[in-house]
Amino acid sequence: MTIFDNNISQESANGSEFNQNQTSGSTLREHVALSMQSYLKQMNGQPLNEVYDLVLTQVEEPLLNAIMEHTRNNQTKAAQVLGLNRGTLRKKLKRYNLL
Repeated sequence: MTIFDNNISQESANGSEFNQNQTSGSTLREHVALSMQSYLKQMNGQPLNEVYDLVLTQVEEPLLNAIMEHTRNNQTKAAQVLGLNRGTLRKKLKRYNLL
């Protein structure tokens, strides 16, 4: 599936802002696709650079926050859930001032 996949309703993709009500019950993949469609539409043809890194930095911090909350700040459990080495997790947590 690409970010322009026709399986995602055009009504949801055409909104200028991400609206959680439009995507309730959707998969994480669909949420990302809709967010990317909205972002690209908002860019309105402007040149794009390093979108991959942009997406990763935008997603990583809230992901870490959610997992740390889910594991009640247990770094060992969080590292297991994320599939990361505990040292790597600590490095990422420090990067985002989450320690």
